[in-house]
Amino acid sequence: MKHLNYILGSAVLVFITGTSYGCNLKAHTKEKTTLTTPYTSEKPREQYVKIALLLDTSNSMDGLINQAKAQLWDIVNEFTHAKCGTSVRPSLQIALYEYGNDNLSSREGYIRQVLGFSNDLDEISEKLFSLTTNGGEEYCGEVIHTSLKQLDWGKNADDLKMIFIAGNEPFTQGKLDFKDAASNAKEKDVIVNTIFCGNYDQGISSMWKKGATLTGGEYMAIDHNRQVVHINTPYDDIIIQLNSKLNNTYISYGSIGRQKKELQYAQDANAAELEEAVVVKRAVSKSSRLYKNSQWDLVDAVEDDEAVISELATKDLPKELQGKSESEIKAYVKQKKSEREAIQKRIQELNAKREAYIAEHQKEESGELENAMLSAIKAQASKKNFTWDK
Repeated sequence: MKHLNYILGSAVLVFITGTSYGCNLKAHTKEKTTLTTPYTSEKPREQYVKIALLLDTSNSMDGLINQAKAQLWDIVNEFTHAKCGTSVRPSLQIALYEYGNDNLSSREGYIRQVLGFSNDLDEISEKLFSLTTNGGEEYCGEVIHTSLKQLDWGKNADDLKMIFIAGNEPFTQGKLDFKDAASNAKEKDVIVNTIFCGNYDQGISSMWKKGATLTGGEYMAIDHNRQVVHINTPYDDIIIQLNSKLNNTYISYGSIGRQKKELQYAQDANAAELEEAVVVKRAVSKSSRLYKNSQWDLVDAVEDDEAVISELATKDLPKELQGKSESEIKAYVKQKKSEREAIQKRIQELNAKREAYIAEHQKEESGELENAMLSAIKAQASKKNFTWDK
């Protein structure tokens, strides 16, 4: 189970790696003329890392789904430290597909888009927890092709676009040849990485490795039924307490505000159902730059555009702010922002100590696949001039 932690976490490093190459070029050079590429004719405002997770939800995949739920926050927390050039921080978007489930439409190839590209971390968590398993036909080539066709991958050559597909049946199943799907991925500048849930050699013989190498991706094999091993630390309880205080700094507004705030609490509860350490990892994600909720939280919205306060109708404000003057609302938002920044800073400080504690105790373990994978991924990252803050 720890394997998926680094398999998916390593995925992020691969993504960001490629992103940094283009970002570095644009961060350090002054172009006298606008260069036209097959993907874009002008520099976009942001660079993106776009990750599509394609998860097998047939009968035998409960362990895989549980790992994905537990390790989402490891992905986010690793990506928080990504840097392109000297200052550019690429944005993270995640999409989710399920395939191989009898409850899905046979006409659609037993494939369903659960979520298109999104940066809403609570929504991504919610969708992962909504997945259930049921026996079915697993068509790897078709689900890859479908995700390439349906998702908005964009045309910026500097974005890093990657698919991670996980399952345990032969990669060759279905009418659509996986080689054709791989060719389509290369045309869209998308890298396909494969995660075989089973024996490493079996994954090779059933073409999972071939499915990855055709696009320059990584092939990995995991024991998807192995229990996730979390190392508890002396800092966990304090971080969890701070997470509760952090929630109190969010000011919901608008038609979806109350619903989104309830979703925030619900995903805290979902994390707690898995294990205390998952709550801690989620809290660390919520203290990072990637946990942004401008669509429903007034603190984040005002940070983007202060004019939002004057534009809001009274009915769109939370009860504690209804009847308040604009200056009073601004003062309240400023206070909550100050509280949030202090809590987030404290969580980050404690997490640094937590990570040091985990690193020290992991030295007692041996033969971990993830250590070897991280070494390989970091080697690839160095070739792309990728840097990160830790």
